[in-house]
This record gives sequence, C-alpha cells and structure tokens, in this order.
Amino acid sequence: MAVKTADTRLEERWRDILTLHAHTMCEIDRALHPHGLGASDFEVLDILAAAAPAVGDQCRVQNLVGRVHLSQSALSRLIGRLEKEGLVERSVCAEDRRGVWVALTDKGRTLYAEVLPLQRAVLERMLTEQAG
Repeated sequence: MAVKTADTRLEERWRDILTLHAHTMCEIDRALHPHGLGASDFEVLDILAAAAPAVGDQCRVQNLVGRVHLSQSALSRLIGRLEKEGLVERSVCAEDRRGVWVALTDKGRTLYAEVLPLQRAVLERMLTEQAG
C-alpha cells in the first residue's frame, strides 16, 4: 500500500472539491430546469438580487464578471438570454459609454423569489451530505 504524501492528500482534497462543485451544479440545473433556468442563470439572478435589491437598482456588468464562474463573453451571452426572456434589462452607462448596467425586471424578481428555495435546498442537501 502506498503512503499518502502531503501533495497526494492536497490533490485528493482539490478533486473532492471539484467533484462536489460539479455534482452540486448538476443538481441545481435539475431543480431549476422546470422553471427555465440553469445554475449559471440562477447565479446571475442571485448576485443581482443581492447587489441591486430594490426595484430600479442596477449593477454594472463588469461587477458581475469577477463573481460568476463564466468568461466575460459567456456572461454577456447569458445576460442577453435573460434579457430576451424578460428577466433582466440592460442599459448603457451615461457616464462611461463602455459600461453596461443590468437590473432585474419584475418578472425576474418574481422568478428569482420562486426558485430561491429550490436552489438553497439543493445547497443544503449537497453540502450537508459532504460534511456528514
């Protein structure tokens, strides 16, 4: 039997984290699919709900880039899809024409509130299983 080195244990721990992340994202996708959302869609709605909690509040798209696990171009496509579905709206920043604002619409806020308990239940189940 091979002796586990510190490097081996570290790598195993890292792979366990990646496996948990992948399984959790798949479970969130399954839970949200009937509502027309995926895990990444929800992540953007969740961040927007926290960053711009009141109706009319906006968040710069650039502020989302570092918070979601998507490339800038993938995030732009996702926001475009959410906008097409009427869940968010985009506008150009008046002070900096390169900047883009994004905000939840009423429809987006309603759907977010509806699916939030589903996503949190998946997190609770997956993270509790991991800890146990």
